[in-house]
Amino acid sequence: MPDTPTHLDDAPTAASPPSRADLDLVIVTGVSGGGRSTVARALENVGYYVVDNLPQALMVTMAELAFESEVTRRTAMVLDVRSAAFSVDLTGAVKEMRARGFRPRVVFLDAQDDVLIRRFESVRRAHPLQGSGRLLDGIVAERDLLTDARDEADVVIDTSHLNVNQLRSRVEELFSVDSARNLRVTVLSFGFKYGLPQDADFVLDARFLPNPFWVPELRDHTGREAEVSEFVLGQPGATEFVDTYADLIRRTTGGFEREGKRYVTVAIGCTGGKHRSVAIAEALALRLRDAGLSAYAHHRDLGRE
Repeated sequence: MPDTPTHLDDAPTAASPPSRADLDLVIVTGVSGGGRSTVARALENVGYYVVDNLPQALMVTMAELAFESEVTRRTAMVLDVRSAAFSVDLTGAVKEMRARGFRPRVVFLDAQDDVLIRRFESVRRAHPLQGSGRLLDGIVAERDLLTDARDEADVVIDTSHLNVNQLRSRVEELFSVDSARNLRVTVLSFGFKYGLPQDADFVLDARFLPNPFWVPELRDHTGREAEVSEFVLGQPGATEFVDTYADLIRRTTGGFEREGKRYVTVAIGCTGGKHRSVAIAEALALRLRDAGLSAYAHHRDLGRE
């Protein structure tokens, strides 16, 4: 006879049934011209099965199909929420998914109006909602339609100042395999002269530090290079600045996670986004990683000068 367990702890246990919460599900939407196609390709690059231009009415069905499949455990749905052919609203579909046990992450792509106008004019096509009006009329109408979707998004990416490669890189960093269920902190450097980031949760100002631009031997270098980084971080108050905000972010991440927030963007600005903000962003991201957080630095305006 085969051996039988003599203790309860030794008894074989049935494998736990799969959970819908284990499905890595990403929903991508946003304004027309915001970069949905680029994001779709980036998600494919990091292993997602991407369904593009999925009607809202089929979102829940697609999630169930992905859950039943063994080959679509990482699934992304790229949506155009302006479609008049389907009556299901995006926020309602996401709520239904969550009621069924799924944990979708919603990404909203945005951009400034003037940037969207230039993008449409460069490809010589009309905005889908402008009708007989102006291009700007279509953009405004779409923004009104997408207000709730933007407010409900887990992460908003402002693509105004990102080229295709920068947007792809940012998405790949956000949705790499090891980040599927962890809070992700993006430390974003930027230049105030190019405008504030629309997608920042915190905005910090590094302009209290001396500007390496006025040091001839540093002017042509960037904050990612050792000589500039050492100059910036060697200034009075620089290390304390990094330490203070690293501690603040570390202390607030638990609250963000309890509230279901999976992405935090900390924006650090200087005049042009080349020296001080870049060096501080790199140092802060490193400090956060040393504290056990999933953090990386992204430089919005580096190379624009």
